[in-house]
Amino acid sequence: MSAVAPVPRHVSAAELRSLLPMDAAIAAIDAALAGGLDPEADPARTVLDVPAGQLLLMPASTARYAGVKVAGVAPGNPTRGQPRITGIYLLLDGESLQPLATFDGPALTALRTPAVSAVAIAALTDDRPLDVLLYGTGPQARRHVDAVRAVRPIRRLLVAGRDPARTAAFVDRCGAAGVDTEVAGPSAVGAADLVVCCTSAATPLFDGAALAGHATVVAMGSHQPTAREVDDATVHRCQLYVEARSAALREAGDLLLAGVDEGRALVNLAELGTVPVRPDTPRLFKSVGMAWEDLAVAAAAYPRLGRAPEPGR
Repeated sequence: MSAVAPVPRHVSAAELRSLLPMDAAIAAIDAALAGGLDPEADPARTVLDVPAGQLLLMPASTARYAGVKVAGVAPGNPTRGQPRITGIYLLLDGESLQPLATFDGPALTALRTPAVSAVAIAALTDDRPLDVLLYGTGPQARRHVDAVRAVRPIRRLLVAGRDPARTAAFVDRCGAAGVDTEVAGPSAVGAADLVVCCTSAATPLFDGAALAGHATVVAMGSHQPTAREVDDATVHRCQLYVEARSAALREAGDLLLAGVDEGRALVNLAELGTVPVRPDTPRLFKSVGMAWEDLAVAAAAYPRLGRAPEPGR
């Protein structure tokens, strides 16, 4: 009689936050890249349009672990008081493919995405206190503040949000956490060392001509080829960095709508440090989210669970 596989342990959003601090998630992304991971080899995301929005399927594997995220993007949910992003992540043993654990999908996304941004920020910005302009006030914006603080001191944080009340509350929350924070004014883009875009905007948020020559821009809000947070001026002025060229040229509307194709130089995450960063030229890191990132962070969190069995046992 065959043995019955144990029911996988579920890791809630709160438990994931306590299991894996931001610095540990950043280290997990760094370790995956340092271990020889090729971002270009990651399986393409499967996207299915459904009446409520989109269903996304994102699988990845290593010798030790495999995993898949099933996520939903439901633009109408916020009006119902529900999260726009839904989903769950399933982590499996790499040898037997037995389920090991499930993770709250939005919480995993809200951790791994800023961890990836932090890896790029650490490579593309000077190691000094930064003036940061943040677009957005949602979960990704909150966790990106944590991610920036994990790799660079924030001298001043300027916040631009669509809703004045939510923006004011966000400013107060960051101030209470010890960050000098205020609502962004009209000249915020030109004064920023780092611009972080964490929105669901489909059209550009700012005029790229106003960027300082040394500025770094991180845009992570969209994986759709028809949506973008940054304009043509930003793309044409900047050195361009992506998670993977293959993913960016499929999904990154910020780049595709500005006419970027295979002929434009795109540096992927595994190549950070191999291409000199020009001090007088802005840089843009555009991410769309990739399955290997989910797996790297889930695999780092799993051994921290109490009584978690070793893979293969």
